[in-house]
Amino acid sequence: MVVHARSGGTIEIWVLCRGKQMAIRSLLWTLLLCLLKELRLGLMLRPMRMSTWLNIHQTNKLAGRLENVVGWYHLHPGYGCWLSGIDVSTQMLNQQYQEPFFAVVIDPTRTVSAGKVEIGAFRTYPEGHKISDDHVSEYQTIPLNKIEDFGVHCKQYYSLDITYFKSSLDSHLLELLWNKYWVNTLSSSPLLGNGDYIAGQISDLAGKLDQAESQLVQSWFGGKKASLHKKKKDELPLAKITRDSAKITVEQVHGLMSQVIKDILFSSARQSDKTPSDQTDPEPMITS
Repeated sequence: MVVHARSGGTIEIWVLCRGKQMAIRSLLWTLLLCLLKELRLGLMLRPMRMSTWLNIHQTNKLAGRLENVVGWYHLHPGYGCWLSGIDVSTQMLNQQYQEPFFAVVIDPTRTVSAGKVEIGAFRTYPEGHKISDDHVSEYQTIPLNKIEDFGVHCKQYYSLDITYFKSSLDSHLLELLWNKYWVNTLSSSPLLGNGDYIAGQISDLAGKLDQAESQLVQSWFGGKKASLHKKKKDELPLAKITRDSAKITVEQVHGLMSQVIKDILFSSARQSDKTPSDQTDPEPMITS
């Protein structure tokens, strides 16, 4: 899934998942629904796309693929794994008419930067369901231009636990992928490959600092200082910014460590290959 997600770059990809209901764990994800060049514009499944969805499902049954559609996954390149308002509406619609159904979100950009797969699985609450603040998903870094969309809808869905399993066929496919991409893995650098993403993170962090400063000034002169003290320590803007900056720092340190390890590994190997005759001794000093 990550290889497929990376192939799209910054383009959002929607994919249907076919499988069986085994605690909603067994997935087949090879069915591509649509490829979109515009982010978040008209992404909700309208009746035309729903009919296309149904036609694909019926065609697969005629072809002998009897697995049902059990969910969908799409990409959030660079802004985390969560459901936007359009995602929530799409998921609610599908949960009403074809259960079981779940939504999976993958962030291929953060996957490369963090060195681990950034993936989340979600289902929506029934319409009108109310939950307390204690049941909201744990904190995650959200870009400044996405915070409003995230905050409005974060109480309308919940996350699912994800477990991984591997068959003998999966092992063979992973081995083939490794044989194909191992050179790229060794030669690539998350610091160089994700330069634009890293710069965007730092710029976003600066914007959050400016926003927190303006909020602090307004609360101080507007008589709302007491409301800041009532908030939990983790909910304060500066506490969230500290988490975001720590996350950026850890990712950069991991990228530097990877570069240093590869430099030590390959540079030391080149130096050991040199014979003593290849090495030039320093010229002797001439004294008068």
